[in-house]
Amino acid sequence: MKVETYKITGWEEKETGLLISENEDWILVKHIPVDYVVDGFKLYRKKTVKKRKSKTKEGKISRVLKLKNIKTDVPDGFKFGNTLEILQWSEKKHGVFEFQDNEAEIFYGKLNQTKENIFNIDLVNSDGSIEKNYDYDFLTDDITAITFETDYFESVRLLMNDELKKEGKLNIV
Repeated sequence: MKVETYKITGWEEKETGLLISENEDWILVKHIPVDYVVDGFKLYRKKTVKKRKSKTKEGKISRVLKLKNIKTDVPDGFKFGNTLEILQWSEKKHGVFEFQDNEAEIFYGKLNQTKENIFNIDLVNSDGSIEKNYDYDFLTDDITAITFETDYFESVRLLMNDELKKEGKLNIV
C-alpha cells in the first residue's frame, strides 16, 4: 500500500492519493483530500506531475489506511485509455464525469461533441442543472485530472438525476 503526494504543473495545492494503478499516461489513486480521509478516485495525467514523493507523512497515512482496511481495487469496469475514453467510461457508468484542467478548475459534464483532440460538454452545475451545449471547446491535452465516486461527485450526480426526473428525462445510472 503506497501513498504518494503529487506536485501538479500549474496547480497551487499538492495532491495526495493511495496508488492503485498506473500506465504510461495516467496515475490512478484513491484520493486523499485531507489527513486520513479517502474520497473517491482520481486520475492524474503523468506528464503534468512535476514531482511525486512518498516519505514520512505518506508512510503514516499508508499505515492508517492499512489499519482501516482500505481496499486498493481498480473500480469495476475501469480500463486505462485516452482522455475521451476515460470520460466516456465515467459518463456511461455514472451518468456524468468530472475533470480538472491545467488551472485546477473543476468541471462536471456530459459529452456533447468530440473531434479528435477537442470536445465540448453539456455542463452540469453544482445544483444538478444542465447547461446544454456549453459553449467552450476543451483540448484533451489540457485535462490534468479526472475524478469520480467522491462524495461531492455523487451529490452532483444525484441532483442531476433528480433534475432529469423532474423533466421526465431520467436515464437512471
